[in-house]
Amino acid sequence: MKFMTAEPFRIKVVEPVKKTTKAERQQFLKEAGYNAFRLKARDVYVDCLTDSGTSAMSTNQWSAMMKGDESYAGCESFYRLEASVKDIFGMPYVQPTHQGRAADYIMAKLYAKSGKFAVGNMHFDTFRGNAEILGAKALDYVIPEGMDAASDPYPFKGNIDLEKLQNLIDTEGADSISVIIVTITCNNNGGQPVSMENLRGIHEIASKNNIPVVIDSARLAENAYFIKTRELGYENKSIKEITREMFSYCETATMSSKKDGLVNIGGLFVTRNEKIFQMANQLAIVHEGFITYGGMSGRDMDALAVGLQEACEEEYLKYRIEQVAYLGRRLKEAGIPIVEPTGGHGVYVDGRRFFPQIPQYEFPSQRLVVALYEEAGVRACELGACAFGSKDPVTKEPIWPALETMRIAISRRVYTKEHLDVIANALIEIYKNRDSYKGMKLVYEGPVTALRHFTAGFELL
Repeated sequence: MKFMTAEPFRIKVVEPVKKTTKAERQQFLKEAGYNAFRLKARDVYVDCLTDSGTSAMSTNQWSAMMKGDESYAGCESFYRLEASVKDIFGMPYVQPTHQGRAADYIMAKLYAKSGKFAVGNMHFDTFRGNAEILGAKALDYVIPEGMDAASDPYPFKGNIDLEKLQNLIDTEGADSISVIIVTITCNNNGGQPVSMENLRGIHEIASKNNIPVVIDSARLAENAYFIKTRELGYENKSIKEITREMFSYCETATMSSKKDGLVNIGGLFVTRNEKIFQMANQLAIVHEGFITYGGMSGRDMDALAVGLQEACEEEYLKYRIEQVAYLGRRLKEAGIPIVEPTGGHGVYVDGRRFFPQIPQYEFPSQRLVVALYEEAGVRACELGACAFGSKDPVTKEPIWPALETMRIAISRRVYTKEHLDVIANALIEIYKNRDSYKGMKLVYEGPVTALRHFTAGFELL
């Protein structure tokens, strides 16, 4: 007899959520400028805006928080966190920060050089914003399969195109590249993983040309699980054996601990380069706090120390990946176009194929975000023309991204199968009536294009 597998935990604490009427949601959208980031969380029924800082913590994490001491010089909470980080990363130097974008800022200040290239698989918004401010040139070099939402399923769509990287070195010179940044998993194109073979190849090219490699490791455990289940030779390796090998191919790693750290706040800057560590210390003191707390409280560091270990448990990861895959299957069975295979932290719906009548300059994925909230109170996130659109530096003409998606990010250990069914049922109904929808007009954007989606304002056409 085959037994069903359920969540590998029991629910002991619940947070009430409220349902709103469609008329109320239409008013909330209007007040928010049709931007999901500007909606109030209390007016959201199922919140899939982000998987960052939205995890449910375990009893062991809450217990660990009671040990948290004062978060200043030499606190014990830091040393417990440091030991946990070293265990998973296999790197000697650990600088905590208050969250991932602070680690991003430190990394950008140390590695992104004005006028030089920062090559990545697909840079996410916070580093791209830092690069733009610092005058660095951020390049996305993900493999072709990763740039096509309609491409056939490929196990590692987050890989960097090594041939393209080598060609850049051959034509522009190694000195033109200040850093290579590998995001695991690759958020922009569906939470797609990077293979160990690709990390090894990046390391070999970078080492030959004296280019530092940084891994943006917010979803390190999910990436390791995909390597274990998809890459030949790793099926019998433990998750932590895989993570240590992943990080053996970089000089430095940054982490938003609000993802695979299973906490609500916190970040990490981890390196094997002592000189880089010393410079990171100084930047942390100026912008974050003393080096043994970096803007975090002692209790938060203790929760993170435990959360990192729990995120590397195979039983948890199997549940996590399969939960996301379930939602993807439901949408695919209904004919809804998604990025395949589903990634680790969410399902990405292809906005252009969903709304073929809406041109990209009328923001089809943002229109889908609005429709999903309007119909069901479900909040998702646009990762398309607004989030990743840019402007030609000379002509100021818009440059539209290759991918145009709506991300449905699934919080860790928070939602049940029934919540996912609410999302699927709502999208299926919208898809049935997709021909009736028109696009949107951008009426406000902030001064930094790479960050405009957080505060943008829209109107319905």
